[in-house]
Amino acid sequence: MTQNRRFLNHADLFADLDLGEGYPDSIATLIALCQQGKLAIANAIGAGIGDDKVLYAYVPDMIRFYLDEEPLLPNVPTYLCWRDSDREYVLNHLEELVVKAASAEGGDDMLVGINSTAEERQAFAQKIRETPREYMAQPTVYLSQIPTVVDGGIEGRHTDLRPYVLHQGDDIYVHPGGLTRVALEKGKLVVNSSQGGGAKDTWVLP
Repeated sequence: MTQNRRFLNHADLFADLDLGEGYPDSIATLIALCQQGKLAIANAIGAGIGDDKVLYAYVPDMIRFYLDEEPLLPNVPTYLCWRDSDREYVLNHLEELVVKAASAEGGDDMLVGINSTAEERQAFAQKIRETPREYMAQPTVYLSQIPTVVDGGIEGRHTDLRPYVLHQGDDIYVHPGGLTRVALEKGKLVVNSSQGGGAKDTWVLP
């Protein structure tokens, strides 16, 4: 890192900014510094569009459009609730689907059908009918389990691995490791730390 270059992630960025009347000017200044090569931001401004879960449905089409090739891995079926046929399917299969708010994060505003009550499904059905653009759904993916220390003993808990892909210019590098998230509550499929999940060291063997 050069002497006059500072690296920020988005958490640092918004912690340091005064989000008052000068907020748009602050963002403009940051963008100008990035363009001048004086500032680099991990998870750059605008990257949050990737958190809109509606994008899942379009990943195969994006691969075909931008890379002119067919996807190597199948996409998880994704139902967009503003589509009449998708919405009807979701409303009729809430007990077996995972419904997520399109722009929420951290496991907020989400229904895991297999772990839900009839009252919870009814409440989500109403929200979907009122604001269909705000919701999407996918089949339940049964995450792998790994041994986890719980209350002094070892039990299986559901887990996922989030890899890190670094992109600089035309170079793309997949880091040999990542964030392993684990659901600490027995039977729970939501691994987000904000929903009580934990993390594990990730070892990658050569």
